[in-house]
Amino acid sequence: MPSSSPPALLQRDRIPRPSPMPFSPPLPAPHITELPWCPPERLFPLCREGGASVFLDSGGPAEQERHRWSFLCPRPAGRLTLPLAEMHHLPQHLRAFLAAHAPAGRPSPHLPELPFTGGVIGLLSYEAGMAREGLTSRHATGCPAFTALACRDLFIFDRREQRLWWASADGTPPPGQPATTARPDHPGPSLTPVAEQDAATWQAAVRTVQEYIAAGDIFQANLTMRWVAPRPETLDLHALYNQLRTRCPAPFGAWFHTPDFTLLSASVERFLSLDRQGRIETRPIKGTCPVSDDPQQNDALKEALHRDEKELAENLMITDLMRHDIGRVCQLGSVDVPQLFAVERFAHVHHLVSSVTGQLQRNHDAADLLAATIPPGSVTGAPKYRAMQIIDEVESSARGAYCGTLFRLGWDGALDSSVIIRSISATASHLQVGAGGGITYPSHPEREYEEMCLKAAPLLAVLRDHGA
Repeated sequence: MPSSSPPALLQRDRIPRPSPMPFSPPLPAPHITELPWCPPERLFPLCREGGASVFLDSGGPAEQERHRWSFLCPRPAGRLTLPLAEMHHLPQHLRAFLAAHAPAGRPSPHLPELPFTGGVIGLLSYEAGMAREGLTSRHATGCPAFTALACRDLFIFDRREQRLWWASADGTPPPGQPATTARPDHPGPSLTPVAEQDAATWQAAVRTVQEYIAAGDIFQANLTMRWVAPRPETLDLHALYNQLRTRCPAPFGAWFHTPDFTLLSASVERFLSLDRQGRIETRPIKGTCPVSDDPQQNDALKEALHRDEKELAENLMITDLMRHDIGRVCQLGSVDVPQLFAVERFAHVHHLVSSVTGQLQRNHDAADLLAATIPPGSVTGAPKYRAMQIIDEVESSARGAYCGTLFRLGWDGALDSSVIIRSISATASHLQVGAGGGITYPSHPEREYEEMCLKAAPLLAVLRDHGA
């Protein structure tokens, strides 16, 4: 039984390439200008539908570092889209695209306190990760395997300090603030998402996964499903995202728009971060319980989650899986788990969150890190390879962008990324929401179904209520 990707997939990428990620040396720097403070929502109308645009939109308490920074690129300078067949060469494509759009010269002093002053913002689908692991899904998907946008001009928001900068590779002046209008920001008629499986069918799939666990195939698998609604011609995605970010503020919120596909994300989960010194962190989330407005009841819910043996085991297995994944490209002995089973509160639920860290090998870069770890371990299972085979067998449709990753890769080689959960995917014909959870042998199918619906409920409410 294979438990990880064939080594050849990683060896194949070790071919002559541009020099590996420089951790501190001088780099071409964009022109950076500080502007009067303006909250991100005031400038989001610059991303009105039409061409491509991207907004990495941190919501929630700005005093926390993961909620602090937002980035808005209203007009990317280039786009790269790749099919699944090219995923074996993902690192080479990503490096070449980053280099092709990098700024030249040294126009202004670099501001090291800014985490991202331009680079590439990209989306990798779940099926792209399957392809990297040597697997092909039996389901068709309308989501591109890989789409990257070159962000040479962007706004940088420090929500904690209420400071705003404009970074431009060529010294292009910032666009003016969009005029405020009195028109209501309603996207149109209400939508009625339909679940692709009823409760009994999904719970039967849970039992099938448990049979594989009992047979020794896997320890755990993340089982999901989707809700789908037709996309009305009058739908205003921009207004829909405004409602999503208001109702579901999240540290990894995002608007990622191209003429063919749009992701509206309220993700709470960091996938990978890589700083300029090559330090890696991944923060797997497994374990969920509701929140309560009653402080005493809320404390009881958190304590129960922290003592739930099934949820703890689920988190531990994924944490160990992520130790293995980043260990493929980390220096020997550098992988550590500084946080295990912390209970963190988000807008609508509590989660168990762990942290895994490591030091990237000197001959590897962010492209290698992504290629070695997609799709995220928290949305696959353990062992990863066999879990993905079983997931594809028992699920009814392709995941597409859901359970993939959205990332930003700077000119300096630093990376940050999220797991695409709590999201709405939009194509020309339909809208899709996904949700799921980790299945272990002690799982109760009815309880797992309720937990999945708890995760999906805020997103489904946005779709059903947005026209009100």
